[in-house]
Amino acid sequence: MKIINKKPLNYLILHQTLKMIKRNISSILVALIILYLSFASSDTFKNVPYSDIPNLDKLVHLFMYFGFMSAIIFDNRKRIISNKQLLLLALIPFFYGVLMEILQGVLTVSRYASIYDVMANSTGIVLSILVWLWIKPFIKTSVR
Repeated sequence: MKIINKKPLNYLILHQTLKMIKRNISSILVALIILYLSFASSDTFKNVPYSDIPNLDKLVHLFMYFGFMSAIIFDNRKRIISNKQLLLLALIPFFYGVLMEILQGVLTVSRYASIYDVMANSTGIVLSILVWLWIKPFIKTSVR
């Protein structure tokens, strides 16, 4: 076992992992909620009010991924120093959404993959970034 600064390497890896989880707890919770909603049976949503509105699920996707990207921005707001970093962070919910769609098509019986869902997810991500870029100048420097 490799020792660094008199601490085992696996301790340092675990410590860094726990630190990362703590730093991104709201993003992780939103991702877990999306995971649950993505794999819940379609029968689960039949009793939801207004569920008979055509394409309402696309709006739900938009808001879920707006929330996911917003949680990522919130968790990392002090570490985002450039728009390039912001765009790299946006790849997390984008690829997560693509993965959820692929897995829905492969692993579920009552759900299917949809490119329109991915487009709605992407729209939510972009809107979250635009809102952040709009409000960021008004936030005190100490918060950033």
